[in-house]
Amino acid sequence: MTSEQRMTAGLVAAPPWRAPATMAGLSSVTHPPRTPRWPYAAGAVIILYALAVPIVASATGWWGGADTGAVDYVAGVTAPSWAHPFGTDVAGRDLFVRCARALQVSLLAAAVGAAVAALLGTALGAASAMLGGRADRILMRGVDGVAAVPHLLLGIIIATVYRGSLWTVVLVVALTHWTGTTRLVRGEVLSLRERAWVRAATSQGYTRRQVLRHHVLPHVGAQVGVATALLVPHAVWHETTLTFLGLGMPPHQASLGSLIELAQQSVVSGAWWTLAAPAGLLVAATVCLGAALHRGARHAV
Repeated sequence: MTSEQRMTAGLVAAPPWRAPATMAGLSSVTHPPRTPRWPYAAGAVIILYALAVPIVASATGWWGGADTGAVDYVAGVTAPSWAHPFGTDVAGRDLFVRCARALQVSLLAAAVGAAVAALLGTALGAASAMLGGRADRILMRGVDGVAAVPHLLLGIIIATVYRGSLWTVVLVVALTHWTGTTRLVRGEVLSLRERAWVRAATSQGYTRRQVLRHHVLPHVGAQVGVATALLVPHAVWHETTLTFLGLGMPPHQASLGSLIELAQQSVVSGAWWTLAAPAGLLVAATVCLGAALHRGARHAV
């Protein structure tokens, strides 16, 4: 009998039965990979270090206290030890405390500057999308023009005019980082403007301002928050670079940029820790905080 005749007659044997995966000891349910927790723990340690160390030093006098005006040239340029974990600078000030204060100032400038940039970008992006037409084209060509200029170059120009204060750094960060948020918000508003509930609100007589406030901006807040959070580590580097060039924070104000700038002379004489402490803290803070904010943004969206 041929194979075709066997198939016709139903004599072809069925494939062997196999036990399901659950019966074979294998789980058929796929679990998502576990998210590593080290970025959150490392970011929390960095923030705790910046906030707690100056307070503890002021209250207990550990690590030489937290008085930035007190100098001790006898103890200047001391290598790291148990008494001074990060060593001392040329003026005898403890770098463990000064780095904590510097990180505190840098994070404050970066966070406030990023928040102002987000507000400015949100306002311009939403206005451009809601107005449309010629106003939208003019605003977006202005955004393209600002974005075409390198951030650092534009920051140097602004800081040259208004230099030497914390608010100068905040202004520079805000005026050089709003373009990305503007484009993000404009794209989201253009998408939301075509949704059914927005069209229904417009047909019922709501003004553009009311539609934007009650029906559009609440749905853009999550994306704006993510963009602002991810901007903070970049803004820390921006502030550090400006201060290192002498255009940001004043020399007597502890910031990561000013500590790195002051360490140039000490490194030549062999005091490597004066540069390693603030530079290492800068890298560790931006990497840890950036990883934590990035993972948090992924979960938020």
